[in-house]
Amino acid sequence: MKRVVSISLGSSKRNHAVEVEMAGQACQVERIGTDGDMKKMMTMIEELDGQIDAFGLGGMDLYVYAGPQRYTLREAKKVVKAAKKTPIVDGSGLKNTLERKVISYLETETSLLKGAPHVLMMSGADRFGMAQALDAAGCTLTCGDLIFTIGIPIPLRSLQSLERIARLLAPLICQLPLAMLYPTGKKQEENKPKAGHLFQAADIIAGDFHFIRRYMPGNMQGKIIITNTTTADDVRLLKERGVKTLVTTTPDLNGRSFGTNVMEALLVALSGKQRELEATEYEDLLVDVNFTPRITHLS
Repeated sequence: MKRVVSISLGSSKRNHAVEVEMAGQACQVERIGTDGDMKKMMTMIEELDGQIDAFGLGGMDLYVYAGPQRYTLREAKKVVKAAKKTPIVDGSGLKNTLERKVISYLETETSLLKGAPHVLMMSGADRFGMAQALDAAGCTLTCGDLIFTIGIPIPLRSLQSLERIARLLAPLICQLPLAMLYPTGKKQEENKPKAGHLFQAADIIAGDFHFIRRYMPGNMQGKIIITNTTTADDVRLLKERGVKTLVTTTPDLNGRSFGTNVMEALLVALSGKQRELEATEYEDLLVDVNFTPRITHLS
């Protein structure tokens, strides 16, 4: 049996474990949150290193993107070094492959992207592949990278603006503490609405669910959400706030969608290659496992 464990900086309330069959192989998939405790995270990775097939790095990114350029976050690099034997991935490989496929699927198989909808990307640098795919699909894009990550109240109104700002700021941002860039631990459970006018103007809200949950307004009537990980409680919350349609880019595994880091780790485990895969290798595996987005109509 293949065993994959995501060690996350996020809340332990979102812990989950399942056993599934994928590509003809039995797999055990588990997510363990450390409530923002980075030392505990590193200790758990050291303890499991060499005993499982792949780690997912949860609650943080290892990389941010500025076009084709990839930058490594300083604190995440320290965490990754705790794994000496078992490969560890942060989900960025899937963000640049699976999430592009999801947008293509929505464009050809649904009406959700018809009519050049206005999309609020919570952070385009976090999901550059999705941002590019949405732009190519004719969507009107607003990126909230400056607003939701470093608190500068300036929306980026095009993919080109995102690339220019990302190239300028990414080297600096990568040196900042993760807690300044992304909600971790108990902060993932808090809702502190910000930039409500951008949510109001958008037809679609896309990006990491922790960003969405933390900053969305009380009224999300008629909105479409394109995101990654959601629990049953998350779905109930979105329904209460009036969200019309929820699209999760990762598949349902026993009633729960897991993060891209978990699913990327699962593909690495299935490959048996003991390393982060190339984009073409992810593409081939995605054909084998036949991931399709989960579309839930909430109202």
